[in-house]
Amino acid sequence: MPIDATQPYDNQNVFAKILRGEIPSKAVYEDDYAYAFHDINPQAPTHILVIPRGQYVSWDDFSARASDTEIAGFIRAVGHVARENGLVAPGYRLLANAGINAHQEVPHLHVHIFAGRPLGPMLAR
Repeated sequence: MPIDATQPYDNQNVFAKILRGEIPSKAVYEDDYAYAFHDINPQAPTHILVIPRGQYVSWDDFSARASDTEIAGFIRAVGHVARENGLVAPGYRLLANAGINAHQEVPHLHVHIFAGRPLGPMLAR
C-alpha cells in the first residue's frame, strides 16, 4: 500500500529492520552512508535497492535533513554499485518513488537500480 511520505519516519519499516539485521538480505555493498542489496521481488534481471543508513522517509526528507556528507556518500554509493556490478556500459535505470502518487511502499528512502535487459519507456503508457 502506498505511503504518505510527509509522515514521520517509522523505525519499524522493513528497511530499518534490514539495517538492524532483524531481516536477512543479500548484500551487494555497504559503507558508512548506504546499504545495497538485491530486491526480493526483482522487476528486472538485475534489481538492486540502495538505502541510506540514516532515517529518511523520502528524497525530499533526505535532501532537507541529511548532512552534505551523508548526501554525497549516498549518491557515491549508488554510482559505486552500478559500476561494480558492470551496469554502466549496457545501461541501467534509477528509480526513487516518493509518496502516494508514485506508489512508494516503504517509508525509508530507497533507490532502485534496474538493469540486465532493455527497460523500455520511462513511464507506462
